[in-house]
Amino acid sequence: MKISTLIKSTFATSALLVSSLSFAANIEVNANGNDLAIKGYDAVSYFTKGSPTKGSDQFTAAYNGAIYQFSTADNRDLFKSEPSKYAPQYGGFCAFGVTMNKKFDTDPMAWHIRGDKLYLNLNKDVQKKWVTDIPGYIETAQTNWTDIKGLTEAQIEKIYD
Repeated sequence: MKISTLIKSTFATSALLVSSLSFAANIEVNANGNDLAIKGYDAVSYFTKGSPTKGSDQFTAAYNGAIYQFSTADNRDLFKSEPSKYAPQYGGFCAFGVTMNKKFDTDPMAWHIRGDKLYLNLNKDVQKKWVTDIPGYIETAQTNWTDIKGLTEAQIEKIYD
């Protein structure tokens, strides 16, 4: 292989890698392989309708490298005006899981708003435990999130297991 071909190949591979990383969801956000947050549910609807509503790929906004979908253009615009107000806490990872230094996936139907903040849980069973001491769990999760938010699940396991 010619040196010029090797250099070009290396440059092209590096450019693709950097490009793919720049579009990937932030490690601090729970998103699927397509960088979709909250499994496509409308983060604003939890606040405006008091219930989860499936979003649409017609109304989207990016935040922390993840793509959020909304059921209406108005909800998308509200989110864009103040994303930290509407995005779920702990990057959309299970709030109760964060109390145990874990980054668990969530069920958009297992949710709770407390102090104008959206908290998601792994499932309804975990949510039942979460509601037994929400203030205490939030306090613990806040402390733990500072330590684990920038870590991968593998790194968390090495440190906390």
